Amino acid sequence: MIVAIIIVLFILVVISMYNSLVRKRNQIENAFSTIDVMLKRRFDLIPNLVATVQQYAKHEADTFAAITEMRNKTYTSLNDSEKADFDKMFSKVRTQFFAVAENYPELKASENFLQLQRSLNETEEQLAAARRTYNASVTDYNNAVQTFPTNLLAGMFGFTRKAVLTIPEAERATPDVKNLFNS
Repeated sequence: MIVAIIIVLFILVVISMYNSLVRKRNQIENAFSTIDVMLKRRFDLIPNLVATVQQYAKHEADTFAAITEMRNKTYTSLNDSEKADFDKMFSKVRTQFFAVAENYPELKASENFLQLQRSLNETEEQLAAARRTYNASVTDYNNAVQTFPTNLLAGMFGFTRKAVLTIPEAERATPDVKNLFNS
């Protein structure tokens, strides 16, 4: 009788730990999906930004060429790695894009451009929040996968560590403000 109770308790604990790992893994997938939605929203803003700015700045060909190249890709056809590359490329081009816009006072005063800029900034803030949520979910999951006793169960059922999202080394560097004002 006592042995049967111990076996039942053991089975319940194993089921509980397994379900906990599954919930944490699903939480990561949900958080990544949120990032994907924000990246898609940002991707969808590109054609509107390009169309608005092209009306004012006909000769900024290099910046527009990079933006147009990104716009011509079908976001849904990209795999996760390509989406990450797109994200990095967009962040770089976005900075150049708004620097170009600084040269056109009538563009900066355009209500359409200002609305698009606000939408893009809001999307960037939501994307940053989604990344934080994803990384918190990954950390919680990794802690469960690596700590005793769930690590035993995780190994048996193929639960492995997940990587957190990181910032590229170039973006970690502190900008040289003096050079920004001297250019």
